[in-house]
Amino acid sequence: MKSKIPIEISAKHIHLCREDFEALFGEGRELTFVKELSQPGQFLAKERLTIEGPRGQMEHVAILGPFRKETQVELAITDTRKLGIEKVIRQSGDIAGTPGCRLIGPNASLDLEKGVIVAKRHIHMTPSDAYRMHVKDNEEVFVITQSYERALIYANVVVRVHPDYVLAMHVDTDEGNAFDHSEEQYGVILKLFDGNAYSLSDWADELLSGIQR
Repeated sequence: MKSKIPIEISAKHIHLCREDFEALFGEGRELTFVKELSQPGQFLAKERLTIEGPRGQMEHVAILGPFRKETQVELAITDTRKLGIEKVIRQSGDIAGTPGCRLIGPNASLDLEKGVIVAKRHIHMTPSDAYRMHVKDNEEVFVITQSYERALIYANVVVRVHPDYVLAMHVDTDEGNAFDHSEEQYGVILKLFDGNAYSLSDWADELLSGIQR
């Protein structure tokens, strides 16, 4: 089925720039490869960090490689509440004006001024995938999941197109736990309101007012 989109659940994790990594783990250190992730070039590292916020800490948080230009911490909303950090939903890489946190490593602690986000749910796909599914880069779509007794529809799913991507939808742990995911969890793009997610709110308002389409 060409329109089937695998759904992967992304737990809290950290992307580091080289400068911050060396400050936390030691000058000249490198990320230790553990295993590849679904997107080409991305991998899980052996190193772990503690994230600290106003209300507490989360230990042994995974680091993903390779190094990035700027350090970014990706949490679920449940995580932000536990740590006492403001929730800001953003696409990966868009960290201007986001809250910070403290990262605690084996060599030092580092206070970030920005970089903590709740990642916006998104789909990685190639240009040929986008052409086949009639979508374009940065378009927001609906995705309906296949799930036993707990299927649901995700709105505001951002399409991200690049020739190097492998087709996969990424959701965080809160979103993943909302449906009964199996070993082969997947979804398909659903064309509601011509893909305009804001119309979903309008439709809810109409129903509350007694208007039936």
